[in-house]
Amino acid sequence: MTSTRNSTRFQFPKLLLLVSLLVATLAACSDELSRTRPYVLTTATTGGTFYPVGVALATIAHAQLSESQGISLTAISSAGSFENVKLLRDNQAQFAILQGPFGAWSWTGEGPVSNPQTYMRSVSALWKNVEHFVLLQELVRNGDMMDLQNLDGERYVLGARNSGAEQTGRFILDTLGIPYEEKFTLAYMGYGPTSSAIQDGNIVGMNIPAGAPVSAITRAYAQMGDRITILDWTQEQLDRLNAKYPLWDWYDFPPGTYPNQDQLVRTVASPNVLVTREDIPEEVVYNITKVIWENLATLQEIHGATRDMRMEIAVQGLGAPLHAGALRYYREVGIDIPERLILNESVAAAEPGD
Repeated sequence: MTSTRNSTRFQFPKLLLLVSLLVATLAACSDELSRTRPYVLTTATTGGTFYPVGVALATIAHAQLSESQGISLTAISSAGSFENVKLLRDNQAQFAILQGPFGAWSWTGEGPVSNPQTYMRSVSALWKNVEHFVLLQELVRNGDMMDLQNLDGERYVLGARNSGAEQTGRFILDTLGIPYEEKFTLAYMGYGPTSSAIQDGNIVGMNIPAGAPVSAITRAYAQMGDRITILDWTQEQLDRLNAKYPLWDWYDFPPGTYPNQDQLVRTVASPNVLVTREDIPEEVVYNITKVIWENLATLQEIHGATRDMRMEIAVQGLGAPLHAGALRYYREVGIDIPERLILNESVAAAEPGD
């Protein structure tokens, strides 16, 4: 009996030590899990501008905030704005880049978005989403958007099926009164395959809304040169487009924006927007908003499309109200905030960070 009691007495300190180590390890893991807050930023297909700029935004945010704030941001590709609305709604992504019209449609439940997305909050206007309606030069008559009325069953790409490009392309053509369902044989592809298809002679034109210069257009111009044309816009066409959603403005491509482009092209553009969910903590959105604008020079070095971004227009073209964290940052830097972008401010002020 004495031997058993002695053995138990010697084993108990070892057991206590093991339990203590296990508790300490679990506590450390718990602290790390609670400290690290990974978020997903959904973008679009890899051939456009959303994806590379989204990766740049996520990389900058991760580098600046991971160690100091425990905020991790990862960019993923998607079919574009329409899918991004769904991913955000289902909390499969917590941040999303949208074309400007989708920000407006989402908040009001209009256009292709059937129900108001009341969970959505704006973070910032980003770079300009430039309309590139491309047509084979042999089919060009006047050189503006109405040349699309002259198609007679030829294959034309408005975008990947259910993508933001397709939906905004349909809205634009409907607004201009171009009967594309009758005139086009519609094909559905992402930006990269679309660029290859026009080079291979499988389509006669394409709709590529993206920040300029966009790689899909660069590739096509490099191979085809003056055999393709980016269609111009007229003032009357721009006015018609802005009648319901005044989001678009003029955008000029100086000669040389794309390979073999030796003439100025006048098209239109609307802002892309960064949005988030209302349940993301205020401190997280505040820090991400701050990091974007305090590292704008770095972002502009990474991708030329972001040279359109300026602090003074950071809240222009937003469809949904600002997230409390973004609102806090813009007020700190002296940006004038339209009343329509301020929602439930009293609740946000009473419960900061929730």
